[in-house]
Amino acid sequence: MAKPLIIVESPTKAKTIKKFLPARYVVKASVGHVRDLPKSTLGVDVADGFTPRYLTIKGKGDIIKDLKAAAKGASDVYLATDPDREGEAIAWHLAELLKLEHPQRIELHEITREAALAALKDPHPIDMPRVNAQQARRILDRLVGYKISPLLWAKVRGGLSAGRVQSVAVRLIVDREREIRAFDPREYWSITAQLATAGSPIVFPADLHQVDGEKAEIVNGEQADAIMKALEGAEFRVSGVKTRETRRNAAAPFTTSTLQQEASRKLKFRVRKTMQIAQALYEGIDLGRSEGTQGLITYMRTDSTRISDSASQAAREYIIGRFGEAYHSGGRQFKIKEGAQDAHEAIRPTSVLHTPESLAGVLKRDELRLYRLIWERFIASQMAPAVFDQTTVDIAATERFTFRATGSVLKFAGFTAVYEEGTDTATGSADAAPTLTQAEKARPILPKMNQDDVLDPKSIEPKQHFTEPPPRYTEATLVRALEENGIGRPSTYSAIVETIQARGYVEQLDRRFAPTEIGESVNDLLVEHFPEIVDLTFTASMEGKLDTLAETGGDWAATAKVLSDFYDGFAIELAEAERKLPKYEQRDEPTDEVCVNCGKPMVIKTGRFGRFMSCTGYPECKTTKPILKDTGVKCPKDGGMIAERKSRKGRTFYGCANYPACDFVSWDKVAPQPCAVCGDYVTEKVKRGGAVTYICHTDRQHATGLGSAGDTDDEADIA
Repeated sequence: MAKPLIIVESPTKAKTIKKFLPARYVVKASVGHVRDLPKSTLGVDVADGFTPRYLTIKGKGDIIKDLKAAAKGASDVYLATDPDREGEAIAWHLAELLKLEHPQRIELHEITREAALAALKDPHPIDMPRVNAQQARRILDRLVGYKISPLLWAKVRGGLSAGRVQSVAVRLIVDREREIRAFDPREYWSITAQLATAGSPIVFPADLHQVDGEKAEIVNGEQADAIMKALEGAEFRVSGVKTRETRRNAAAPFTTSTLQQEASRKLKFRVRKTMQIAQALYEGIDLGRSEGTQGLITYMRTDSTRISDSASQAAREYIIGRFGEAYHSGGRQFKIKEGAQDAHEAIRPTSVLHTPESLAGVLKRDELRLYRLIWERFIASQMAPAVFDQTTVDIAATERFTFRATGSVLKFAGFTAVYEEGTDTATGSADAAPTLTQAEKARPILPKMNQDDVLDPKSIEPKQHFTEPPPRYTEATLVRALEENGIGRPSTYSAIVETIQARGYVEQLDRRFAPTEIGESVNDLLVEHFPEIVDLTFTASMEGKLDTLAETGGDWAATAKVLSDFYDGFAIELAEAERKLPKYEQRDEPTDEVCVNCGKPMVIKTGRFGRFMSCTGYPECKTTKPILKDTGVKCPKDGGMIAERKSRKGRTFYGCANYPACDFVSWDKVAPQPCAVCGDYVTEKVKRGGAVTYICHTDRQHATGLGSAGDTDDEADIA
């Protein structure tokens, strides 16, 4: 008897779905894409309406053969690829390859039994406008990459590439770096008085707020000294007290970009790691005999903050049951940004009853950490605001000076009983994300004060400051900048971040992006000769046009028109660049080192895989060596230098500079002091929130004299 066939992308998803559907269903996986443009040629017929020429992906022959056989004998074929444009395109490619006359498309926004059964009752045709929009994006990327990259090989260096979106990301990083270089620090001063009321043990700070009725702006030490002299012997008297109630609302549930940002801030996860773990949580986790295998979160590639009515109701029941009626927000929905794909929900748990505590023995360590973040953020989004009493006290010191003290007291915890949003920087720079209670918690609790109370100045301290340049982008802030500028989409953020590093255009220094020399050179070339390719407004506009194609039912003629409008101008720029672009001459950086083999000076070069040292006697002498960053710590095995190095996948590790003679290696930074108990080496581990824990290599319970022991991550071997 013929059975219905369901095709998904992932073997893990196939395994999950098979476990909770009736036995009559056959579930198979395509293992990702099955067709793509050829690697060796452009694969796009520009003269024939930009028609793509797809080929079956190498190595997929047996998978396609198996799917064809299963489809031929099936009563129905359901294409259950991911519920986004990429998934829609894979469904279309499968239908074309399997020659399905009436393909039935179903979408699983969560991998649960209820969602799967509901989707099977409501199949629909493949959404061709969505497919066309995906094809247009793929063709645009191919045109840019395959037309500009050979130019870079000829004029700059082999192995380089340009990309319609990656090049814009590199430009953001280059422009920020140049802002930092051009930044001119400005001196300014603050004056803070430590004050107390009569008979109170509480000492609180008050900052100089006004001088002669104007905002206090102290630009040098001379002004600060003059004010300090004028304050000698001054009486500090309360001139005004204002108390008001303030509220802070919870953040929306996660979208792809906000999840990536928060996981970077709080868990120190790279964007790629976040998406890998989220994919596993979405596709299914075995929860044991009682519940079986099921997806724990909704689809993780989304830019919508919408949540379903059933999810809102489930959150309501949980919040009221655990915290009480006052803690529920009343079913809050969040404004969806313009251009968001509202077909998806926000990222949320598939069941609020799967609390992080209940999954502690089921999920792996990092899976649990990310799931807890998603679960807590969703629950908090449906909770009442936090309420604070904020008091502002103005204090007169002579007729010329006004100091101001501000304090907050939490009256009602609201959503903060569950979750607080993280920040990108410890200093709270302009680049930081808003935090819900950070500012309130930083303010001191003030003693009771009334008008005309005289205060006791315990001390008055001037302090010099300098304005700081904008910070370099982290992975989190780069993703936010891309999203805010309309560059890329939820499915592409992770790939963008990985690609610009793999190409050697940027590198991470202390978890922040800096452009490499070759990255700046390629960026400048593109800015000069292909200004639209790296223009934020143009790229965002193109993304908007592709969104419109998907949403308004655009056919292939409309798709080809968008491609033609872009290509006409691009072809002219390409021809001009090929004619005018000079050969790029890479500058070698001199060093003080000499070649151990021939005695000639060594220089720093930039190759396909980054910077390295090379002998100036090349090609007669081919001596090269890696550039090692000294950590200032001696190797515990042979006393050599411990150097900071990079694995093939770009991850930082620490090893002896005398490798291969010495094979000492560590994922964690080695501390300069040995263990106080046994004398073995100690590693530094950065914990959640930025605190550093020190771990003895011999025994994690040893009191190292530097700090406390802590957990370590399970990591893959260095490759």
